[in-house]
Amino acid sequence: MRDRVLVAGIGNVFLSDDGFGVALANRLAGTELPPGVEVRDIGIRGMHLAYQLLDGYRVLVLLDTAQRGGGPGSLYLLEHDLDQPADPGALGFNAHGMDPASVLAMLDQLAEGNGLDRPIERALVLACEPSSLDEGLELSEPVAAAVERALPVLLDLLRELTGAPVR
Repeated sequence: MRDRVLVAGIGNVFLSDDGFGVALANRLAGTELPPGVEVRDIGIRGMHLAYQLLDGYRVLVLLDTAQRGGGPGSLYLLEHDLDQPADPGALGFNAHGMDPASVLAMLDQLAEGNGLDRPIERALVLACEPSSLDEGLELSEPVAAAVERALPVLLDLLRELTGAPVR
């Protein structure tokens, strides 16, 4: 397994707080990262992400929103169980959408079809509770503030995942 980490900012920047992942990825791209860490602004290009992952990464870190009942701007670190059988509903992949469960289900199918082992060992999600998912180009105040709070959390996570110092 390659010892690389892919950090993927996902979400629709035209739906206000859904742009959290993209905003955090862009903020992270301006920092010095350890060797082997790649940052991508994926947006809603789920198929692009699935094919990117076929290159083989040890860990995928998705940056996204998640409605989990906390206050707007709350941060969550979640881990996807890669051994859990795919939800049959997740197999209805939308090439122009971005549902992480569907991307991971598609990834297993793509890997198998190409004679590859599972291309990732872990899939983590650093997520933020949105305030608004209405049409709009700006993050709400609590979610914009969460981008700044999430950056050191993400850098600490990358330090832990790679064992390398992050400045």
